Amino acid sequence: MGKLQQFEISFDQNKVVYSPGESISGTVSVKLGQALLCKAIKVNCNGFCGITTKVNDTAWMAEEQYFNSTVSVADKGTLKQGEHTFPFKFLIPATAPTSYEGNYGKIIYRVRAFIDTPRFAKDYNTEKAFYLLSLLNLNEVPDIWGTCSSAVTQQFTYMLVKSGTVVLKAQTDMKGYTPGQIIQVTANIHNQSGKTTGNMAASLMQRVTYETKRPTHDLRNVVDVEGGAVKPGKEVEWKEQIIIPPLPQSSLAGCDLIKIEYYVKVSLKSPDVMLTLPIHIGNVSLDKKLHPSKKAKPSSAAAEETPDPASTSATTPTPTPRPAPKPAPRPTPRPRGSSHNSPSAPPAEYHHGAEGGAPVNDGYPNKRQSQLVSPNAFSYAPGLFFPQNQSPSGPGAAASGSTGATAPYPTENAATSVPTSLILPPEYGNSAYPQEAPPSYDESCNT
Repeated sequence: MGKLQQFEISFDQNKVVYSPGESISGTVSVKLGQALLCKAIKVNCNGFCGITTKVNDTAWMAEEQYFNSTVSVADKGTLKQGEHTFPFKFLIPATAPTSYEGNYGKIIYRVRAFIDTPRFAKDYNTEKAFYLLSLLNLNEVPDIWGTCSSAVTQQFTYMLVKSGTVVLKAQTDMKGYTPGQIIQVTANIHNQSGKTTGNMAASLMQRVTYETKRPTHDLRNVVDVEGGAVKPGKEVEWKEQIIIPPLPQSSLAGCDLIKIEYYVKVSLKSPDVMLTLPIHIGNVSLDKKLHPSKKAKPSSAAAEETPDPASTSATTPTPTPRPAPKPAPRPTPRPRGSSHNSPSAPPAEYHHGAEGGAPVNDGYPNKRQSQLVSPNAFSYAPGLFFPQNQSPSGPGAAASGSTGATAPYPTENAATSVPTSLILPPEYGNSAYPQEAPPSYDESCNT
Protein backbone atom coordinates (compact mmCIF):
# COMPACT_ATOMS: atom_id res chain seq x y z
CA MET A 1 0.00 0.00 0.00
CA GLY A 2 1.01 3.57 -0.56
CA LYS A 3 2.33 5.83 2.14
CA LEU A 4 0.37 8.98 2.98
CA GLN A 5 2.72 11.89 3.67
CA GLN A 6 0.21 14.76 3.78
CA PHE A 7 -3.58 15.00 4.13
CA GLU A 8 -4.82 18.54 4.83
CA ILE A 9 -7.85 20.79 4.42
CA SER A 10 -7.42 24.46 3.55
CA PHE A 11 -10.05 27.16 3.13
CA ASP A 12 -9.93 29.73 0.36
CA GLN A 13 -8.09 32.92 1.40
CA ASN A 14 -7.36 31.18 4.74
CA LYS A 15 -10.75 32.34 5.95
CA VAL A 16 -12.02 30.76 9.17
CA VAL A 17 -14.96 33.02 10.13
CA TYR A 18 -18.18 32.92 8.11
CA SER A 19 -21.72 34.26 8.26
CA PRO A 20 -24.99 32.28 8.00
CA GLY A 21 -26.06 31.94 4.37
CA GLU A 22 -22.48 32.25 3.12
CA SER A 23 -20.66 29.54 1.14
CA ILE A 24 -17.45 27.92 2.35
CA SER A 25 -14.94 26.62 -0.19
CA GLY A 26 -11.45 25.21 -0.16
CA THR A 27 -9.29 22.27 -1.18
CA VAL A 28 -8.18 18.91 0.16
CA SER A 29 -4.46 18.27 -0.38
CA VAL A 30 -3.03 14.75 -0.55
CA LYS A 31 0.68 13.94 -0.84
CA LEU A 32 1.71 10.31 -1.41
CA GLY A 33 5.11 8.64 -1.20
CA GLN A 34 3.72 5.62 -3.09
CA ALA A 35 0.63 4.90 -5.14
CA LEU A 36 -2.53 4.43 -3.07
CA LEU A 37 -5.59 2.40 -4.03
CA CYS A 38 -8.78 4.02 -2.76
CA LYS A 39 -12.53 3.47 -3.05
CA ALA A 40 -13.45 7.17 -2.75
CA ILE A 41 -12.40 10.51 -1.28
CA LYS A 42 -15.25 12.32 0.47
CA VAL A 43 -15.57 15.71 2.10
CA ASN A 44 -18.16 16.43 4.79
CA CYS A 45 -19.31 19.76 6.28
CA ASN A 46 -21.42 19.76 9.43
CA GLY A 47 -22.51 21.91 12.35
CA PHE A 48 -24.02 20.82 15.64
CA CYS A 49 -24.42 21.65 19.34
CA GLY A 50 -23.52 19.24 22.12
CA ILE A 51 -24.04 19.73 25.86
CA THR A 52 -23.11 17.73 28.95
CA THR A 53 -23.14 17.93 32.73
CA LYS A 54 -19.38 17.51 33.21
CA VAL A 55 -16.77 20.19 32.64
CA ASN A 56 -15.07 19.92 29.22
CA ASP A 57 -16.65 16.53 28.54
CA THR A 58 -17.40 15.48 24.93
CA ALA A 59 -19.71 12.59 25.81
CA TRP A 60 -22.76 14.68 24.93
CA MET A 61 -25.92 14.24 26.97
CA ALA A 62 -27.92 16.03 24.26
CA GLU A 63 -27.17 17.08 20.68
CA GLU A 64 -28.70 19.35 18.08
CA GLN A 65 -27.82 19.10 14.38
CA TYR A 66 -27.85 22.19 12.15
CA PHE A 67 -26.60 20.78 8.84
CA ASN A 68 -24.61 17.79 7.52
CA SER A 69 -23.55 17.64 3.86
CA THR A 70 -21.15 15.24 2.10
CA VAL A 71 -19.69 15.35 -1.41
CA SER A 72 -17.44 12.88 -3.22
CA VAL A 73 -14.40 14.57 -4.77
CA ALA A 74 -12.74 11.40 -6.16
CA ASP A 75 -14.12 8.04 -7.27
CA LYS A 76 -12.66 4.56 -6.99
CA GLY A 77 -9.17 4.23 -8.46
CA THR A 78 -5.48 4.54 -7.76
CA LEU A 79 -3.86 7.74 -6.63
CA LYS A 80 -0.40 8.08 -8.14
CA GLN A 81 2.67 9.06 -6.20
CA GLY A 82 2.96 12.81 -5.69
CA GLU A 83 0.62 15.65 -4.76
CA HIS A 84 -3.13 15.87 -5.46
CA THR A 85 -5.68 18.60 -4.72
CA PHE A 86 -9.46 18.29 -4.70
CA PRO A 87 -11.72 21.39 -4.48
CA PHE A 88 -14.97 21.50 -2.47
CA LYS A 89 -17.74 24.00 -1.73
CA PHE A 90 -20.66 24.03 0.72
CA LEU A 91 -23.51 26.43 1.49
CA ILE A 92 -24.01 27.33 5.16
CA PRO A 93 -27.72 27.52 6.15
CA ALA A 94 -29.04 30.97 7.02
CA THR A 95 -30.53 29.62 10.27
CA ALA A 96 -27.28 28.30 11.75
CA PRO A 97 -26.42 29.86 15.16
CA THR A 98 -23.20 31.57 16.23
CA SER A 99 -20.27 29.38 17.28
CA TYR A 100 -19.86 28.96 21.02
CA GLU A 101 -17.51 27.16 23.41
CA GLY A 102 -18.39 26.89 27.09
CA ASN A 103 -17.69 24.69 30.08
CA TYR A 104 -20.67 22.40 29.52
CA GLY A 105 -21.40 22.68 25.82
CA LYS A 106 -20.24 23.79 22.39
CA ILE A 107 -21.61 24.84 19.01
CA ILE A 108 -19.11 23.35 16.55
CA TYR A 109 -18.64 23.74 12.80
CA ARG A 110 -16.09 21.70 10.87
CA VAL A 111 -15.06 20.27 7.49
CA ARG A 112 -13.86 16.67 7.43
CA ALA A 113 -12.19 14.64 4.65
CA PHE A 114 -12.05 10.83 4.31
CA ILE A 115 -10.04 8.46 2.13
CA ASP A 116 -11.85 5.13 1.93
CA THR A 117 -9.50 2.26 1.11
CA PRO A 118 -10.25 -1.39 0.22
CA ARG A 119 -11.06 -3.92 2.89
CA PHE A 120 -8.41 -4.58 5.56
CA ALA A 121 -6.50 -1.46 4.51
CA LYS A 122 -6.15 1.60 6.69
CA ASP A 123 -8.63 4.44 6.20
CA TYR A 124 -7.50 8.06 6.52
CA ASN A 125 -9.34 11.12 7.77
CA THR A 126 -8.67 14.73 8.74
CA GLU A 127 -10.75 17.71 9.81
CA LYS A 128 -10.57 21.49 10.20
CA ALA A 129 -12.83 23.74 12.26
CA PHE A 130 -14.37 27.01 11.15
CA TYR A 131 -16.45 29.56 13.05
CA LEU A 132 -19.82 31.12 12.40
CA LEU A 133 -20.81 34.62 13.46
CA SER A 134 -24.47 35.65 13.35
CA LEU A 135 -24.48 39.33 14.31
CA LEU A 136 -26.83 40.46 17.08
CA ASN A 137 -28.03 43.97 16.19
CA LEU A 138 -29.20 45.54 19.45
CA ASN A 139 -31.43 47.96 17.52
CA GLU A 140 -33.60 44.98 16.54
CA VAL A 141 -34.09 43.69 20.09
CA PRO A 142 -37.64 44.38 21.41
CA ASP A 143 -38.00 46.85 24.30
CA ILE A 144 -34.32 47.78 24.18
CA TRP A 145 -34.63 51.56 24.58
CA GLY A 146 -34.47 53.43 27.85
CA THR A 147 -32.91 52.62 31.19
CA CYS A 148 -33.29 49.50 33.32
CA SER A 149 -34.14 50.15 36.97
CA SER A 150 -35.17 48.23 40.05
CA ALA A 151 -35.77 48.84 43.77
CA VAL A 152 -35.89 46.68 46.88
CA THR A 153 -36.59 47.29 50.58
CA GLN A 154 -34.96 44.98 53.10
CA GLN A 155 -35.84 44.77 56.78
CA PHE A 156 -33.35 43.17 59.16
CA THR A 157 -32.64 42.69 62.85
CA TYR A 158 -29.45 43.63 64.65
CA MET A 159 -28.33 43.53 68.30
CA LEU A 160 -30.99 40.81 68.80
CA VAL A 161 -33.71 43.38 69.44
CA LYS A 162 -33.46 46.40 67.19
CA SER A 163 -34.76 46.29 63.65
CA GLY A 164 -33.77 48.38 60.67
CA THR A 165 -34.63 48.99 57.03
CA VAL A 166 -32.45 49.58 53.99
CA VAL A 167 -33.91 50.86 50.71
CA LEU A 168 -31.82 50.11 47.60
CA LYS A 169 -32.58 51.56 44.17
CA ALA A 170 -30.39 51.15 41.10
CA GLN A 171 -30.42 51.61 37.35
CA THR A 172 -28.24 51.28 34.25
CA ASP A 173 -28.07 54.00 31.62
CA MET A 174 -29.03 51.59 28.80
CA LYS A 175 -30.37 48.08 28.26
CA GLY A 176 -28.00 47.02 25.48
CA TYR A 177 -24.21 47.20 25.10
CA THR A 178 -21.38 45.88 22.95
CA PRO A 179 -17.90 44.78 24.13
CA GLY A 180 -15.78 47.82 24.90
CA GLN A 181 -18.70 50.03 25.92
CA ILE A 182 -19.20 51.21 29.50
CA ILE A 183 -22.19 50.51 31.75
CA GLN A 184 -23.08 53.55 33.84
CA VAL A 185 -24.51 52.20 37.11
CA THR A 186 -26.29 54.54 39.55
CA ALA A 187 -27.45 53.29 42.94
CA ASN A 188 -29.27 55.05 45.79
CA ILE A 189 -28.98 53.53 49.27
CA HIS A 190 -31.06 54.84 52.18
CA ASN A 191 -29.96 53.34 55.49
CA GLN A 192 -32.96 53.77 57.79
CA SER A 193 -31.34 51.95 60.69
CA GLY A 194 -28.84 52.61 63.45
CA LYS A 195 -26.19 50.29 62.00
CA THR A 196 -23.55 50.98 59.35
CA THR A 197 -24.00 48.79 56.28
CA GLY A 198 -21.36 46.73 54.55
CA ASN A 199 -19.65 47.91 51.38
CA MET A 200 -21.66 48.49 48.23
CA ALA A 201 -20.84 46.31 45.22
CA ALA A 202 -21.83 46.00 41.56
CA SER A 203 -21.12 42.98 39.37
CA LEU A 204 -21.60 42.09 35.73
CA MET A 205 -22.95 38.54 35.80
CA GLN A 206 -23.13 35.89 33.08
CA ARG A 207 -25.58 33.02 33.35
CA VAL A 208 -25.40 30.19 30.79
CA THR A 209 -28.12 27.56 30.90
CA TYR A 210 -27.56 24.15 29.28
CA GLU A 211 -30.91 22.50 28.61
CA THR A 212 -30.42 18.88 29.64
CA LYS A 213 -33.12 16.86 31.42
CA ARG A 214 -32.02 18.66 34.55
CA PRO A 215 -30.76 22.05 33.30
CA THR A 216 -27.22 23.02 34.25
CA HIS A 217 -26.65 26.67 35.19
CA ASP A 218 -23.12 28.05 34.82
CA LEU A 219 -23.14 31.32 36.80
CA ARG A 220 -20.08 33.54 37.20
CA ASN A 221 -18.98 37.10 37.94
CA VAL A 222 -17.44 38.73 34.89
CA VAL A 223 -16.55 42.09 36.48
CA ASP A 224 -16.72 43.28 40.12
CA VAL A 225 -16.50 46.84 41.45
CA GLU A 226 -16.89 47.95 45.07
CA GLY A 227 -17.81 51.14 46.93
CA GLY A 228 -18.00 52.18 50.57
CA ALA A 229 -20.45 51.64 53.43
CA VAL A 230 -23.46 53.75 54.40
CA LYS A 231 -23.63 55.26 57.87
CA PRO A 232 -26.76 55.03 60.08
CA GLY A 233 -29.61 57.28 58.95
CA LYS A 234 -27.79 58.41 55.80
CA GLU A 235 -28.82 58.36 52.15
CA VAL A 236 -26.09 57.88 49.55
CA GLU A 237 -25.97 58.05 45.78
CA TRP A 238 -23.27 55.82 44.29
CA LYS A 239 -22.13 56.00 40.68
CA GLU A 240 -19.86 53.44 39.05
CA GLN A 241 -18.68 52.40 35.60
CA ILE A 242 -18.17 48.88 34.29
CA ILE A 243 -16.32 48.35 31.02
CA ILE A 244 -17.55 45.29 29.11
CA PRO A 245 -14.80 42.83 28.10
CA PRO A 246 -15.09 40.55 25.04
CA LEU A 247 -18.09 38.33 25.75
CA PRO A 248 -20.40 36.02 23.80
CA GLN A 249 -23.56 37.72 22.61
CA SER A 250 -26.76 37.34 24.61
CA SER A 251 -28.72 35.52 21.93
CA LEU A 252 -27.70 32.29 20.17
CA ALA A 253 -30.57 32.44 17.68
CA GLY A 254 -31.25 29.01 16.21
CA CYS A 255 -29.89 27.08 19.21
CA ASP A 256 -32.37 25.51 21.65
CA LEU A 257 -29.83 23.87 23.98
CA ILE A 258 -27.77 26.86 25.22
CA LYS A 259 -29.15 30.12 26.62
CA ILE A 260 -26.91 33.07 27.57
CA GLU A 261 -28.08 35.88 29.86
CA TYR A 262 -26.38 38.92 31.37
CA TYR A 263 -27.38 41.17 34.25
CA VAL A 264 -25.86 43.72 36.60
CA LYS A 265 -26.14 42.76 40.28
CA VAL A 266 -26.10 45.60 42.81
CA SER A 267 -25.82 44.58 46.44
CA LEU A 268 -24.75 45.39 49.99
CA LYS A 269 -22.57 42.97 51.88
CA SER A 270 -24.42 43.63 55.14
CA PRO A 271 -27.34 43.40 55.47
CA ASP A 272 -27.98 41.03 52.59
CA VAL A 273 -29.68 43.33 50.07
CA MET A 274 -29.48 42.62 46.34
CA LEU A 275 -31.23 43.47 43.07
CA THR A 276 -30.62 42.58 39.43
CA LEU A 277 -30.76 44.64 36.23
CA PRO A 278 -30.96 42.51 33.04
CA ILE A 279 -29.03 43.77 30.02
CA HIS A 280 -28.26 42.56 26.48
CA ILE A 281 -24.80 42.22 24.95
CA GLY A 282 -24.63 42.25 21.16
CA ASN A 283 -22.39 42.98 18.21
CA VAL A 284 -23.98 46.14 16.73
CA SER A 285 -24.45 48.96 19.25
CA LEU A 286 -27.57 51.05 19.74
CA ASP A 287 -28.02 53.96 17.34
CA LYS A 288 -29.81 56.89 18.95
CA LYS A 289 -31.04 58.00 15.52
CA LEU A 290 -33.24 54.89 15.44
CA HIS A 291 -34.92 55.66 18.78
CA PRO A 292 -38.67 55.50 18.03
CA SER A 293 -39.58 58.30 20.47
CA LYS A 294 -37.32 60.82 18.71
CA LYS A 295 -39.38 61.07 15.54
CA ALA A 296 -41.30 64.28 14.75
CA LYS A 297 -40.23 65.82 18.05
CA PRO A 298 -38.03 68.84 17.14
CA SER A 299 -40.82 70.82 15.44
CA SER A 300 -43.22 70.59 18.38
CA ALA A 301 -40.47 71.25 20.92
CA ALA A 302 -39.38 74.36 19.04
CA ALA A 303 -42.95 75.65 18.94
CA GLU A 304 -43.26 75.26 22.71
CA GLU A 305 -39.92 76.85 23.61
CA THR A 306 -39.93 79.81 21.17
CA PRO A 307 -42.00 82.65 22.60
CA ASP A 308 -44.04 84.99 20.42
CA PRO A 309 -42.53 88.51 20.64
CA ALA A 310 -45.82 90.19 19.81
CA SER A 311 -47.77 88.39 22.50
CA THR A 312 -44.99 88.97 25.01
CA SER A 313 -44.97 92.67 24.49
CA ALA A 314 -48.76 92.86 24.52
CA THR A 315 -49.26 90.96 27.74
CA THR A 316 -46.32 92.26 29.77
CA PRO A 317 -47.40 95.36 31.76
CA THR A 318 -45.07 98.28 32.23
CA PRO A 319 -44.03 98.52 35.89
CA THR A 320 -44.86 101.84 37.59
CA PRO A 321 -42.63 103.25 40.32
CA ARG A 322 -44.00 103.14 43.86
CA PRO A 323 -42.49 104.62 46.98
CA ALA A 324 -43.63 101.69 49.14
CA PRO A 325 -43.72 98.76 49.35
CA LYS A 326 -40.59 97.91 47.49
CA PRO A 327 -41.12 95.84 44.32
CA ALA A 328 -40.12 92.18 44.28
CA PRO A 329 -36.60 91.52 42.99
CA ARG A 330 -36.46 90.87 39.24
CA PRO A 331 -34.18 88.33 37.58
CA THR A 332 -30.87 89.58 36.27
CA PRO A 333 -31.18 90.37 32.54
CA ARG A 334 -29.12 88.33 30.09
CA PRO A 335 -26.23 89.95 28.21
CA ARG A 336 -27.29 91.45 24.91
CA GLY A 337 -24.68 89.46 23.04
CA SER A 338 -26.38 86.13 23.92
CA SER A 339 -28.76 84.69 21.33
CA HIS A 340 -29.56 81.43 23.17
CA ASN A 341 -32.91 80.62 24.74
CA SER A 342 -33.13 80.49 28.52
CA PRO A 343 -32.99 76.98 29.97
CA SER A 344 -36.33 75.59 31.09
CA ALA A 345 -34.86 74.45 34.41
CA PRO A 346 -31.68 75.18 36.37
CA PRO A 347 -28.91 72.59 36.10
CA ALA A 348 -28.90 69.84 38.71
CA GLU A 349 -26.70 70.48 41.69
CA TYR A 350 -23.44 68.60 41.67
CA HIS A 351 -22.50 66.95 44.93
CA HIS A 352 -18.76 66.91 45.27
CA GLY A 353 -17.41 63.39 45.23
CA ALA A 354 -20.77 61.76 44.49
CA GLU A 355 -19.29 59.64 41.73
CA GLY A 356 -17.89 56.57 43.38
CA GLY A 357 -20.14 56.57 46.43
CA ALA A 358 -20.11 59.96 48.14
CA PRO A 359 -23.20 60.82 50.20
CA VAL A 360 -25.95 63.13 49.16
CA ASN A 361 -26.13 65.08 52.39
CA ASP A 362 -22.76 65.23 54.17
CA GLY A 363 -19.09 64.20 54.19
CA TYR A 364 -18.73 60.47 53.97
CA PRO A 365 -15.71 58.22 53.47
CA ASN A 366 -15.95 55.98 50.43
CA LYS A 367 -13.95 52.93 49.52
CA ARG A 368 -13.43 52.55 45.80
CA GLN A 369 -11.70 49.55 44.27
CA SER A 370 -12.37 50.02 40.58
CA GLN A 371 -9.47 50.67 38.23
CA LEU A 372 -8.78 53.05 35.39
CA VAL A 373 -8.88 50.82 32.32
CA SER A 374 -8.60 51.89 28.71
CA PRO A 375 -10.92 50.37 26.07
CA ASN A 376 -8.00 48.28 24.79
CA ALA A 377 -7.36 46.71 28.18
CA PHE A 378 -9.21 43.56 27.13
CA SER A 379 -7.47 43.15 23.78
CA TYR A 380 -5.76 40.00 24.94
CA ALA A 381 -6.43 38.16 21.67
CA PRO A 382 -4.43 38.97 18.50
CA GLY A 383 -6.19 41.47 16.29
CA LEU A 384 -8.88 42.38 18.80
CA PHE A 385 -9.63 46.06 19.24
CA PHE A 386 -12.41 48.42 20.14
CA PRO A 387 -13.01 51.59 18.11
CA GLN A 388 -12.50 54.73 20.16
CA ASN A 389 -15.83 56.23 19.12
CA GLN A 390 -17.63 53.27 20.65
CA SER A 391 -16.05 53.37 24.10
CA PRO A 392 -16.16 56.60 26.08
CA SER A 393 -13.06 57.06 28.18
CA GLY A 394 -13.46 56.82 31.90
CA PRO A 395 -12.96 54.60 34.91
CA GLY A 396 -13.73 50.97 34.22
CA ALA A 397 -13.30 47.61 35.88
CA ALA A 398 -10.95 44.77 35.17
CA ALA A 399 -12.25 41.42 34.00
CA SER A 400 -11.92 38.29 36.07
CA GLY A 401 -11.72 34.94 34.34
CA SER A 402 -12.98 33.69 31.00
CA THR A 403 -16.69 33.46 30.26
CA GLY A 404 -16.95 31.37 27.16
CA ALA A 405 -15.96 31.97 23.57
CA THR A 406 -17.75 32.78 20.36
CA ALA A 407 -16.58 33.88 16.96
CA PRO A 408 -14.61 37.16 16.74
CA TYR A 409 -16.07 40.16 18.47
CA PRO A 410 -16.60 42.53 15.55
CA THR A 411 -16.73 46.28 15.40
CA GLU A 412 -19.86 48.20 14.47
CA ASN A 413 -19.17 47.93 10.75
CA ALA A 414 -18.82 44.17 10.96
CA ALA A 415 -22.25 43.74 9.38
CA THR A 416 -20.65 44.36 6.01
CA SER A 417 -17.22 42.85 6.52
CA VAL A 418 -16.30 40.09 8.97
CA PRO A 419 -12.63 39.83 9.96
CA THR A 420 -10.86 36.76 8.75
CA SER A 421 -8.56 36.34 11.73
CA LEU A 422 -9.87 34.18 14.54
CA ILE A 423 -10.37 35.99 17.84
CA LEU A 424 -11.26 33.89 20.85
CA PRO A 425 -10.83 34.53 24.59
CA PRO A 426 -8.61 32.12 26.48
CA GLU A 427 -10.02 28.83 27.72
CA TYR A 428 -11.61 28.50 31.14
CA GLY A 429 -9.29 28.08 34.06
CA ASN A 430 -10.47 26.39 37.20
CA SER A 431 -14.22 26.14 37.25
CA ALA A 432 -16.48 25.23 40.12
CA TYR A 433 -19.44 22.92 39.81
CA PRO A 434 -22.34 24.70 38.12
CA GLN A 435 -24.28 26.84 40.53
CA GLU A 436 -27.96 27.05 41.13
CA ALA A 437 -29.97 29.64 39.27
CA PRO A 438 -30.13 33.11 40.92
CA PRO A 439 -33.38 34.40 42.37
CA SER A 440 -36.06 35.33 39.87
CA TYR A 441 -35.79 38.86 38.58
CA ASP A 442 -38.06 41.33 40.33
CA GLU A 443 -36.96 44.42 38.47
CA SER A 444 -38.96 46.72 36.22
CA CYS A 445 -37.30 48.26 33.19
CA ASN A 446 -38.46 51.79 32.47
CA THR A 447 -38.54 53.04 28.98
